[in-house]
Amino acid sequence: MRRYMRILCLALLLGIVPPIVAQHDHPAPEKLGKVEFPISCSEAVGREFNRGVALLHSFAYSESEKAFREVLATDPSCAMAHWGVAMTYFHQLWEPPINEETYAKGAAELAQITSASKRSERESGFIDALSAVYSNGDSQPLHKRMLTYEAQMAEVAKANPSDTETQVFYALALLSTALPTDKAHANQKKAVAILEPLYAVNPQHPGIAHYLIHACDNSEMAQRGVKAAVDYSKIAPSAPHALHMPSHIFTRLGMWNESVASNQAARRAAQEQGDVGEELHAMDYLTYAYLQLGRYEDAAAVVADLQKMQLQVANFKIGYAATAMPARLAIERGRWQEATALKPAGSAPPEVSAVAVWARGIGAAKLGKLQTATVELGKLREAESKLRAAESNYWADQVSIQASEVEAWIAAAKGDRAGAMKLMTKVADFEDSMEKLPLTPGPIVPAREQLGELLLGMKQPGDALQQFEAELQQSPGRRNALIGAKTAAQVSKNQEKILHYDAELRKLPQR
Repeated sequence: MRRYMRILCLALLLGIVPPIVAQHDHPAPEKLGKVEFPISCSEAVGREFNRGVALLHSFAYSESEKAFREVLATDPSCAMAHWGVAMTYFHQLWEPPINEETYAKGAAELAQITSASKRSERESGFIDALSAVYSNGDSQPLHKRMLTYEAQMAEVAKANPSDTETQVFYALALLSTALPTDKAHANQKKAVAILEPLYAVNPQHPGIAHYLIHACDNSEMAQRGVKAAVDYSKIAPSAPHALHMPSHIFTRLGMWNESVASNQAARRAAQEQGDVGEELHAMDYLTYAYLQLGRYEDAAAVVADLQKMQLQVANFKIGYAATAMPARLAIERGRWQEATALKPAGSAPPEVSAVAVWARGIGAAKLGKLQTATVELGKLREAESKLRAAESNYWADQVSIQASEVEAWIAAAKGDRAGAMKLMTKVADFEDSMEKLPLTPGPIVPAREQLGELLLGMKQPGDALQQFEAELQQSPGRRNALIGAKTAAQVSKNQEKILHYDAELRKLPQR
């Protein structure tokens, strides 16, 4: 009971309603934040249109589509309602943003806008920009079309500098085209420069808080996103994604108890609304946070719940979380035999299946089963080749990292210390050159943390300590990195560092 009360107090402080508190005899009024998006349609649909946009800003796509279709039922000539429906198929910060099915649906929706449809010049700007995404799909890659969308939204924003929604959707466009390889975070900083002044005068706007969190979801800018993280769950508590999003910042800063409270609430809300993708996303972040707190039984319980669910792993969001959670549980605890038993789902895309294959390869190498590890390494290289052929370069790079990690552990098991260290150093530098995508709290185990483990095993504690400390700069509060740093300090008899990391581990938030 005392444990629950501590979580309850923390959740109330953050404005997050945990599962038990959320149960009422009478549902609470819907709360999605405040949006005012002027349109040329009949006055009767203005409120429902604003509701649709508010849902859109919190990535509640299916409910948003229903709202825009309600607008069309009342005012069939409302061009922006067709725009709204098409926007619900364009998941700008998810993976993939559009697939063949949603491309066809979005294009068909925009095609229903005719010369007779009511729209202003500003609204035409929104529609024309989105049309770039839903055109030339057979001849232009999606990223190029998204860049065109961003450029056209920049023009709309320039022409309407005092219109909040124009600025907010342009900021989102900037985030959607930010390159993972840009460690200077140029687009993110442009978005923040737009959003922060708007936030001061629109403190209940769901999109502003939401996109500030995404913009600051990196080690350089995370502290800047704390206010938005704390506020967002209070602004739009009726949207499961709004309950989850604060944990992106909490994860970056090692605020594990806060992340637990956030994702417990998001998981329950998503479950109640039948949003399996959002439920799985929250469960993955929850598993990660539990592991950092050393709450291994709680993490195992989340994974056990996962095994009872009937899932469509071909859906990227669902498939990734469902594959990553068991891998995290096995690898972070050093359960190598469990790792070798993980099975990638046959219908999952190669970049998703690769997570399970990687875990199996790592587990086999750690157990000295080098033939098995080599087979898994071959599967990873094959997946990488498929992704390169499909021009999915980001994911090809991620799988390349995983393959090189397995290869390094195989080399270490063979006694090739120099080869193992060279491989892992190279892959750690490569991983550091890229940002993660929003779908994950981070790699199952960062490459630089693995490099520290390798160096410890090679009796180089001083060098190992440097690697663990470098990782902790990127990932504050990672339990195994802290343990590794303390161990390296003990072996090297660095009393100052021993005391420091012992204190850090003692400070690690508990239940």
